[in-house]
Amino acid sequence: MTPGSRLSAALDLLVEIAESPRPADAVVQGFLRARRYMGGGDRRAVTSRVYGLLRRHARLGWWTGDGSARERLLADLVLTDGLDGAALKTLFTGKGHDPAPLSADERALAARLRGQPLEPPEMPEAARLELPAWLEPLFEGSLGKDWRDVVAALNGEAPLDLRANALKTDREGARAALADAGIDAVDGPLAPLALRVWERVNLAATPAFRDGLVEVQDAASQVAAALVCAAPGMAVCDFCAGAGGKTLALAGAMGNGGRLLALDVSAARLERARVRLRRAGAHNATLRALDEASRKWLKRQAGGFDRVLVDAPCTGTGAWRRNPDARWRLSADDLSRLAVEQDAILARAARLVKPGGRLVYVTCSLLPTENEDRVAAFLGGEAGTAFTPVPIARAWTDAGLTAPCPVPESATALRLSPDRHDTDGFFVAVLERAAPALT
Repeated sequence: MTPGSRLSAALDLLVEIAESPRPADAVVQGFLRARRYMGGGDRRAVTSRVYGLLRRHARLGWWTGDGSARERLLADLVLTDGLDGAALKTLFTGKGHDPAPLSADERALAARLRGQPLEPPEMPEAARLELPAWLEPLFEGSLGKDWRDVVAALNGEAPLDLRANALKTDREGARAALADAGIDAVDGPLAPLALRVWERVNLAATPAFRDGLVEVQDAASQVAAALVCAAPGMAVCDFCAGAGGKTLALAGAMGNGGRLLALDVSAARLERARVRLRRAGAHNATLRALDEASRKWLKRQAGGFDRVLVDAPCTGTGAWRRNPDARWRLSADDLSRLAVEQDAILARAARLVKPGGRLVYVTCSLLPTENEDRVAAFLGGEAGTAFTPVPIARAWTDAGLTAPCPVPESATALRLSPDRHDTDGFFVAVLERAAPALT
């Protein structure tokens, strides 16, 4: 591909992300699958440009106003790459697959931006931080004095984290299989099966992935799954299983023994989980879509599980490194709506926990309104009267995690963040249901 045709592809992808309800990483994967003719260098150039544009969305928007994707791209080429009019003319030729030549207004915009810094002193702080203005006081009030460091880290580029599939190999075996495919992987943080890859790779084309030796999963998500403390012979429920990332980790922890139930409101997501479970060699999982017809069935499962994981729907603020577009899709109404949904899910899931069992509440959010506040509301309501928080240090030991526990011994919740732990932002609380009194 020519440099100009790479820009055209980047524009097409940027528009597709803006028009799709799916997160950016899912749109990118589909875009590349539909264009298998693109070479590795072309893929890297296009995706790097697009993710860069997404991470500079507010700053470029401050310069262009409500500019189109093409105007934002033009501003990026001038402000970030430092291109002048002559260089731009060689890219916007209109020939072949190159973008159409610049209009008079676009040439004037480029001239106005030439020599300007991306972040002038008069730019508002929210724009410099790539943060929606309505979220700025929430982050400042909830993340402490270092909140700007957290936000800056959330706007960084995330590495590719993998989990070695314990049903087929260990971390060293997975690392060796990746090395055979020319991929250098190092140990990831905190999680004992985590591997980290810093380069951009086509993982799906490797035997290590096709044979189910590794799965894509952020190290923080791996820790969250580990803190469920699932073990062979248990009955475990993944209440909001989605496409099965944590279900796969639970199956590995259970050694394919016991009963593993994956629930989700989306049958389509569960079908994706089914494919992943098959590839991983996980045989103890049953998948069931939650709908109106399943309510009576769910009632019959009350008190039937040793462990119930609730990976609740949330704003996803902790995963902005992977989906930088997500922050611009949020509204204050979303926070209120999600809080109601999170409370309802916790109450329903709690009924499944047997006496002496554990309910594990997880989000990939950094906002207390989705985390500590929801746990407190649950414990203070009727559904939570039988539950007590488990110190994270105790759950950490129970899970056999060998890395030092990153919170004090007295802490009853775990919050991981990219600035402090080099992971996505995650929250975990472990709640134990009281066992029957001995007589």
